[in-house]
Amino acid sequence: MRWSSGADSSDVEDRRGETGGGGGFGGGGLRLGLGGFVVLLVLSLLFRRNLFTLLDSGAAGGVPTTVVGDSVVSTPREDTLVQFVTFVLDTAQATWTELLAQQGTQYQHAHLVLFRDGINSACGFAETASGPFYCPGDNKVYIDLGFYDELRDRFGAPGEFAEAYVLAHELGHHVQWLLGTEQRAHSGGNDASVRLELQADCYAGVWGHEAGREGIVEPRDLQDGLTAAAAVGDDRLQRMATGHVNPESFTHGTSRERMAWFKRGFDTGRLDACNTFTGSVDIGD
Repeated sequence: MRWSSGADSSDVEDRRGETGGGGGFGGGGLRLGLGGFVVLLVLSLLFRRNLFTLLDSGAAGGVPTTVVGDSVVSTPREDTLVQFVTFVLDTAQATWTELLAQQGTQYQHAHLVLFRDGINSACGFAETASGPFYCPGDNKVYIDLGFYDELRDRFGAPGEFAEAYVLAHELGHHVQWLLGTEQRAHSGGNDASVRLELQADCYAGVWGHEAGREGIVEPRDLQDGLTAAAAVGDDRLQRMATGHVNPESFTHGTSRERMAWFKRGFDTGRLDACNTFTGSVDIGD
C-alpha cells in the first residue's frame, strides 16, 4: 500500500490511556469481534448452549465507569499503526461520502476509538478479546491496535492491506447502518448475520477498488486482503478452536464465501454488486 503519515483526524479518539470498568454487555447491538467470536464459540460448544444470544440480552450489570489515565505511552509500532489506521479511516470515509452521494444518501462520519484492555461503548463494556467491532449505538468503530499482531501471528494474515481490510469491514457495518440494512436484518438469526458480514466484506472490497484507482492499493496487495478474509471464516475459526466445523452455528460465513464477496467488491467497485440478501451466499471462486 502507498500511504502517507502525518494525518490528524477529528474522527479518531485515542483512548488508550483510559481504564475502563463497570457493567457487562448491554443492549445496543454490539457486533462481536474476531477474538470474542472464538471465545464464545468454545464456551457455547462446551456448555451446549448458544451463548451468542447473550449479546442481545440487554442485561447490563451496573453503570459503566471510565477513569481517564495519564498520557498515552506508545511504542514505535503503535505510533505507525495510529498513523496508518487514521489514513485508512479518512480515505475510506471520503470514498463512502462520494459513493453514497451518488445514490442520494448523505454519509455521516463514524469515529474510530483506539483502546487497550477494555473500553466502555454505547453497546456495553468490551475487552480486547472482543476484537474490533462496530457499535451502532454511537456510530463508532473500536479497536485495540494489539489485535493486528494477533491477526498476523495467530491468524496468519500479515500485511498492511490485511490490516486495512479489518477496519474497512467494520466501516462496512456503518454503511449498512446508514442504509438501514442492519436494522432490517437484525432479528433474522444466523442466516441474516452471515449475509450482513459478507456484505460488509464486499463493502470493504468496494473501498479497496476505489483505493486502487487512487493508487493507494496496488494489485499485489489484493492477496493480503484475501488472506485476511479467509483467515476469519467461520469454518477455519471453528477448526482452530475445536477441531470441528458446525455449519448451523455460522455467523460470519466460510473462508471461501468471505474471500469471494470481498473480491466481488474489489473487482466491481459497486454497491449493487454487494447484495448478499438475494440467492445463495456461495458465489464460487
